[in-house]
Amino acid sequence: MNIIKRNNVHVIGDKGSVILYAHGFGCSQRMWDRITPAFSSTHRQVLFDYVGSGKSDLASFDSKRYSSLQGYAQDILDVCDALDLHSGVIFVGHSVSCSAGLLASIARPELFDRMVLIGPSPCFLNHPPEYLGGFEREDLEGLLSLMDQNYIGWANYLAPVVSGEGGGEKVSRELSESFCSTDPQVARVFAKTTFFSDNRADLPLVTCPSLILQHSRDTLAPLGVGDHMHKTLKNSTYKVIDVAGHCGHMSHPELVIEAMREYFDTASLG
Repeated sequence: MNIIKRNNVHVIGDKGSVILYAHGFGCSQRMWDRITPAFSSTHRQVLFDYVGSGKSDLASFDSKRYSSLQGYAQDILDVCDALDLHSGVIFVGHSVSCSAGLLASIARPELFDRMVLIGPSPCFLNHPPEYLGGFEREDLEGLLSLMDQNYIGWANYLAPVVSGEGGGEKVSRELSESFCSTDPQVARVFAKTTFFSDNRADLPLVTCPSLILQHSRDTLAPLGVGDHMHKTLKNSTYKVIDVAGHCGHMSHPELVIEAMREYFDTASLG
């Protein structure tokens, strides 16, 4: 199987360390367009779409494989294998992709040098009193029900929730268009996998150093989630950026770029 075509893989540049970007639910590699120019002269950058997202090969979508985040983690590993990457990869993931990237790093710890996790959440559900992921089960089941009844209405409802007040109309519109362009059946599988996965038990197994980039006002990943991840992930650096919403790489790319550069510089000094 041609993974390059299946996952719509694109490589920018041919020098420097490799940065591999992984998009979140309902999105595509286009969501990194505001970040990649900043690293075009210093890194080799790899972009891809998960099967079923963006311009990937929809015919390759397997609802059983992608009903687990292990399926998305395997996409990450497949892309690295297709590009003959075996070590030194810097993983940059958004939202649920952070969990997929962490699972990939557990499977192959030698592959990744470090990870940048933007708005991560190992579990979106509340498990009081020890963990508050932000949502009750009935809230998320209601979202899936809305998807089934009125997919466009669901997309138009969720986009401003994800972008937040800090994202503005442009980011909200971009997210809505991305949601709407995703096959509804594929989106439902990805949504269920995203919102009902619980990867908290996997966090202590991660050995790869990481930067946790937490948004200061994020409905989908509250501050407590970032605190939990920082306490549980070994070798993690925790930074809260002044962003309202869940997509700092889209709404405030300059803050994400600054944090990434600072982390890379610190890591190289270490």
